[in-house]
Amino acid sequence: MAEASDVHGVVFKNGSATLLARVVGNDGEPITHAEIASAAYTIYLLEEDDPDVATAVEGHTDVPVEMASLVFDALQNDALWDADQSGYNFKHVLDVSTDPAFAAAGRWYRIVFRLIPVEGQVVLVRFRVHAI
Repeated sequence: MAEASDVHGVVFKNGSATLLARVVGNDGEPITHAEIASAAYTIYLLEEDDPDVATAVEGHTDVPVEMASLVFDALQNDALWDADQSGYNFKHVLDVSTDPAFAAAGRWYRIVFRLIPVEGQVVLVRFRVHAI
């Protein structure tokens, strides 16, 4: 069984973030665009003393994401990806033009994407970022 883990990163206070991941299904193969019916994300500000306590960030709660730009059918390996030679199949650039996503420097945030598959179980993709 593959281990679940948050993708860690660093973001600028009041900045955007380009979120990349390689997401695999229950069969161990990268998910494809056709397998996912819909997706949405929520950003949470984590409590300093208890990361299990999280507050949703206004303007970034249950935000629908266009599938056409979120999941790729083939792994991408470009200048954005430096984790390995295989590549990523999940990419999202957070829109902060209306609502800041990371308003507090020195704090941790969790970004949770809920991918609703055409059939099967919900797929969670999580990022944990530190704002500087």
